[in-house]
Amino acid sequence: MLNSILNNIFKLKSFRLGQQEIITSVMEGKDVLAVMPTGSGKSLCYQLPALTTPGLTIVISPLISLMNDQVKALNLLNIPCGCIHSGMTDAQKRNVFIDIEDSENFLLYVSPERLQTSGFFDWLKEQNVNLIAVDEAHCVSQWGHDFRPEYSQISKIREICPEIPMMGLTATATPLVKKDIITNLKLRSPDQHVYGFYRPNLYYQVEFCEDERQKDSFLRQALNQTPEGRVIIYCGTRKSTEDWADKLSASYKKVGFYHAGLSSKERHEVEVDYNMGRTRILVATNAFGMGIDHPDVRLVIHTQMPGNIESYYQEVGRAGRDEKPSTCLLLYSKKDKGLQSFFIRQSKASPRIKKHRWAALDSMVQYAEGSECRHSDILVYFKDQQRVDRCGHCDTCDPKTPRRVQRPDFAQEEIQRKAARKKKRAEPSLVDLPPHFQEKVEEIRQWRREYAKEKDIPAFMVFSDKTLADLVVKAPINEEELAEVYGMGESKIELFGKELLDELNS
Repeated sequence: MLNSILNNIFKLKSFRLGQQEIITSVMEGKDVLAVMPTGSGKSLCYQLPALTTPGLTIVISPLISLMNDQVKALNLLNIPCGCIHSGMTDAQKRNVFIDIEDSENFLLYVSPERLQTSGFFDWLKEQNVNLIAVDEAHCVSQWGHDFRPEYSQISKIREICPEIPMMGLTATATPLVKKDIITNLKLRSPDQHVYGFYRPNLYYQVEFCEDERQKDSFLRQALNQTPEGRVIIYCGTRKSTEDWADKLSASYKKVGFYHAGLSSKERHEVEVDYNMGRTRILVATNAFGMGIDHPDVRLVIHTQMPGNIESYYQEVGRAGRDEKPSTCLLLYSKKDKGLQSFFIRQSKASPRIKKHRWAALDSMVQYAEGSECRHSDILVYFKDQQRVDRCGHCDTCDPKTPRRVQRPDFAQEEIQRKAARKKKRAEPSLVDLPPHFQEKVEEIRQWRREYAKEKDIPAFMVFSDKTLADLVVKAPINEEELAEVYGMGESKIELFGKELLDELNS
């Protein structure tokens, strides 16, 4: 039956990874938590079950544009559906309620704000609801990267429909966020499905830049290597967004910018220009992205490091949705951590949440400073049910591929930089180490790999490549000397300091 509905109604040939397993859990009447990256087909996981049982499927979604797009797509398939949101007239809303009465099955999209009205709950009590789906479920968690207070009201729907299966869907969720979603949505022993974080068509690349001039050179090199397809360039602030767009407009065509400081009308115009192809290179803050679905984004660049891996992964996930090769380039400098630290200090969040955000930022820095395999570490970080040891298509696994953005010629700058680093006795990187250190590097790398596998954590969360280089050079023989190594704090020394020292001194 499932394949028949998939083929005949949705006009799809086969299920994507994880879809059939999630749909089966839903149809068995279980609560479900589904974590699938952007573009992996989450919406089918509630749309298809909605057609198998008579009644009303409620879909809670945070974006009006996303609701409108989904309804438009379902209407083309002749699937009864509609949405209720603040952008509609009373007459349009009445027509939706009439359609619900006239339909055996109906998919109704509503905003979380709608759940705060008593009239909606009174109406809902009289309906035959067969499923409640909460899209962008990470918004319910204060540990998530996009917490929204209005999502805290969603659990009330469980009181109205206590026996109705509920599912939470999100593109990114760490184990801590997943636990929070289950608690706040009151999911009952949900089947948990984590699929699709492995994107074999994406090439992950991180480059350390000394200053903005090097970032500018790298960014232009990336654009020159990517003459076709759309490009998204993410920036950390509104001002830097406008500055980058202004600089690039002098050399490249079809450049635009987008941030939350623009008026609704201006943001809509930018979105239309991007959708129509009048803008090819869009410079944006993280305000751009949710609900945006273009298949031909060939390049995603971060000019500044995001505050956490969840945000980073969601943003690079906009690349290559047509499954064709695409590159994700993170340009990282020391002051990027300072910017994200400023955001955390200025936040009005509780000390407990701030502590979590500091830890998330540390993980992001460690990822930027070195990884065993970018894709492998991402899969472990999100606890994907699929794992790979070496992906073969990231800057660590395949540094010589033509897909890599080639390092610009910083010849004179490099000479000056190395001289300054030598003078300051800065911590070395792995590429700077002389050959006689390489055997010890591989021994410690192997120890890190085995320790990470045992604990089921990404290798970069044990310690970064920058720490690895400093360990080999300083060769500490006790915990006091180990504390002098870059990135080795008290907690890490307590966790595995003795084991690491034994390996170093073996």
